[in-house]
Amino acid sequence: MALRMGALYDALLAANVPDEVARRAAEEVANYNERISEIKSDLGIVKWMLGSLIAFTLANLWFSVNILGRLPR
Repeated sequence: MALRMGALYDALLAANVPDEVARRAAEEVANYNERISEIKSDLGIVKWMLGSLIAFTLANLWFSVNILGRLPR
């Protein structure tokens, strides 16, 4: 059984929503929260990888300009 959001479940019951419908709705919202958490953790990894690629690209550009500046004309 999936996790439920207690406050949402209670609010739906207070709004006279049938118990089964309120339970399913609260479980579905809890599943979306889990998915959002997974996406946030994946996004952190992507940010780290992008930062590394930018650093390596700038280092490569700096070395290339440095080497080209030493070539005889």
